[in-house]
Amino acid sequence: MDLMNYIGGKFEGHSGGKWLDVKEPATGNVFARVPLSNSTDVDSAVRAAREAQPEWGGLGSNERARWLDSIADGLESRYEEIASLESRDTGKPISLARAVDAYRSVANFRFFAGEIRSHEEEVFEMSDATNFVSYRPVGVGALITPWNLPLYLLSWKVAPAIGMGNTVVCKPSELTPMTANLLMEVIDEVGLPEGVVNLVHGDGLGAGSSLVSHGDVDLVSFTGGTSTGSEVAKAAAPQFKKISLELGGKNSSIVLDDCEIDSTVKGVVRSGFLNQGQVCLCGSRVLVQDGIYDEFVERFIEEVESMKIGDPSDEETDLGALISAEHLTKVEGYIELAKEEGGTIVTGGYPCLPEPLANGNWIAPTVITGLSVDSRCSTEEIFGPVVSVHRFSEDSEAIGIANNTRYGLAGSVWTGDIERGRRIADSIHTGMVWVNTWLHRDLRAPFGGVKDSGVGREGGKWSLGFFSEATNVCVKHD
Repeated sequence: MDLMNYIGGKFEGHSGGKWLDVKEPATGNVFARVPLSNSTDVDSAVRAAREAQPEWGGLGSNERARWLDSIADGLESRYEEIASLESRDTGKPISLARAVDAYRSVANFRFFAGEIRSHEEEVFEMSDATNFVSYRPVGVGALITPWNLPLYLLSWKVAPAIGMGNTVVCKPSELTPMTANLLMEVIDEVGLPEGVVNLVHGDGLGAGSSLVSHGDVDLVSFTGGTSTGSEVAKAAAPQFKKISLELGGKNSSIVLDDCEIDSTVKGVVRSGFLNQGQVCLCGSRVLVQDGIYDEFVERFIEEVESMKIGDPSDEETDLGALISAEHLTKVEGYIELAKEEGGTIVTGGYPCLPEPLANGNWIAPTVITGLSVDSRCSTEEIFGPVVSVHRFSEDSEAIGIANNTRYGLAGSVWTGDIERGRRIADSIHTGMVWVNTWLHRDLRAPFGGVKDSGVGREGGKWSLGFFSEATNVCVKHD
C-alpha cells in the first residue's frame, strides 16, 4: 500500500518520488510505503490551511464542536480497524491498542467537542469599566507527533486545534503513518471543509523542518524526543511562533515501606513496561525503601517474568516488539552500558519466539540492580523495556534521587499514607505525579513537563488556551 498526502481535501501524490518502507516491528516485513515529502509538499499543505482558515475560524464554536463529534463518530465506526492497524504499525499488543489507542482517539474528539461548547467569553468588571476577554484562533498550526502513540496523540492535538478555529498541517512519524492516514480518510468521509486538516508524510529533515520553519505557520505543537524538540524550538523561536513541546522523561516510581505491596507490584510493573517501555511517562527508575526492598524486588521480578511476550495480534500478549531495528540496537547498547557501570541484569535477554517473528525487534523486559543513581542508565531516557531498581532509606533521599535528572515529566508514589504521598509528590520537580496509581488521566488536567521534558501544557483549558489568542476589550462606562 502506497500512502498519499492529504492536502486541501484531496489525497495527493508527493513531490520528488522518494519513499520509505513501512515495516511491521514484530516481523520486519514491509507492508506499506510512506512518501518522503519535501518543502514543495509542505508549501501546498500550508497554503491550503491558510486559505481555509478565515472561513473556518469564522464559524461558531457549536458548529465546530459538531464537526468534532462527526469525526469521533467516524473513528468509532472503525474502532477495530484502528486497533488492528496500530498494533501492526507499532508492534504493541492488540489488547493495548484497543483499550488505549482506539479508545482515546474517539474520546479525545468527544472530550474537546464538549470543552469547545462550554468555553465562554470571560468578563471582568471594574468600578468604571468592563473587560471582555474573547479567544480567537491563532491561525495555521503545525502538529508533529511521534511513533509510540500515533493516533492517540494526533487526535489530542487536532481536536482542540481545529475546535478553536485554527487550521492545521499534520506531520506524523514516518515509522507509523497508518492510522494518521485512516484519520484523513474519516475526515474526508465526513466532509470536513477542505483545507481545515491537512497531512504531509515524511521524515524530519524533508518535511518536519520545512513545516516548523514555514513563514505561514503560526504555532507548533510537537511531541517527541528532547533532542529533536530542541531543534524544533530553534526553528520556531526566531519567528515568535507559539510553541508547545512535550518531550522525554526519566521518571521515578517511589515505593514506600507502608505501601500495599500486591497492588504496588502490579502498578509499578505496568508503569515500567507498558507499550514495551516506549511511553514518555514510564517509570523506568524504581526506588524502593529499605524495609521492603528484598521482598519487593523478588515479587517484582516474578511479575515481570510472568508477562507474555509475542505476537501482537494475540489477545493474550502482554508485550510486543520494539518499534525498529535501530531502536532495538539503542536499547541493547544501554543494557551493555549498564553492565559496564556495575549493574546486574537480574532478568532480561531475548524471548524464544516462533519463526514468523524471527526478524522482529524483540527483547525481553529487563530489570537492573546495583547501578549508581548517578549512572547514565539511571539518569538518561532509554525508552524501552529496561528498568533500574534502587534502594533508599529516608523520604528525602528518594526525593533527591527522583530529582537528579535533566528531565521532569512524571512520577509516581506508592504508599499507605496519602498525606505522606502528597508531601513527597509535591517535592518532585515534574509536571505530573500519581499517588498509588499511574497513567490515570483526567483529560481536564494539565499535561506536560519541566526542565528538559518540555515547554507548556496541554489538556482541557490549557489546550484551548494554547490553540487560541486571548483578546481583551476594555469598555469604559459613561
